[in-house]
Amino acid sequence: MASALTLSVNGAKQVVTAAPETPLLFVLRNDLQLTGPRLGCGMAQCGACSVLLDGEEIRSCITPVSYAVGKHVTTIEGLPAIWAGVKGLSPADAAKTLHPVQQAWIDEQVPQCGYCQSGMMIAAVELLAKNPNPTVAQIKDAFTNKPPSPHLCRCGTYAAIIDAVQRAAKAMKA
Repeated sequence: MASALTLSVNGAKQVVTAAPETPLLFVLRNDLQLTGPRLGCGMAQCGACSVLLDGEEIRSCITPVSYAVGKHVTTIEGLPAIWAGVKGLSPADAAKTLHPVQQAWIDEQVPQCGYCQSGMMIAAVELLAKNPNPTVAQIKDAFTNKPPSPHLCRCGTYAAIIDAVQRAAKAMKA
């Protein structure tokens, strides 16, 4: 049975009407019109649906929306605001800012089809928050060995992803 649930998504309170067991991904995409997280497999096996929940990467395709109540959800659309907050930017400047991970993805021309890339960037943001200077081995580990499953890129842009994470790490130190 549907009920009103209050979520904090990308820094804004949102009230949605959904059954508590509805996957968070469906609420983000269908009710809140956030298209960054994507349905890839529906079983938490690919990472296309990844979002941050209180700073930790989760797979939103299997996470009930009720689990996110009282927590902070960040999608790829919310990454610029996180960076603007870190840098203490004004709201006007924040609107023109990309998170260094997003900018690195552009600079390294990572995406081919782009389907998995928002989830990849979410994983990179979590990694760099915990480890601001990861080695190549640590980057690979974050994308392949962190539960519940590896992040899958069907186009095989893994080398460019590693380069982008390294570029973002340098930019975040500057």
